[in-house]
Amino acid sequence: MSDSETSVFTLRQAVQRFVNERDWSQFHNPKNLAMSIAIEAAELMEHFQWQDGEAARSVRSSPADMSAIGEELADILCYALSFANALDIDISQALFDKLQKNAEKYPIERFRGKFR
Repeated sequence: MSDSETSVFTLRQAVQRFVNERDWSQFHNPKNLAMSIAIEAAELMEHFQWQDGEAARSVRSSPADMSAIGEELADILCYALSFANALDIDISQALFDKLQKNAEKYPIERFRGKFR
């Protein structure tokens, strides 16, 4: 499986199947899932705490670090997909809508290469 071969729908189905097999839907309400996303995001941030930008980029050279970081990202994505499943949010539509909104808010000619 790879990003180029797997649809968001396939990922959502896989996560839903995993949740259903364990009868966890009873616990997967929006509040619990939102909190879980935040908790896992904090665990991801721990890998970069106190590092400058160059050190943060250098993790790519460590297979062990990349594996651990990939697992944290996967946890975040699992909860995000479960959140979308719980509220029936079309992730692709939500993402493209947000990109359009951000494009209007941050026009290229004013914000290229700038963070403010």
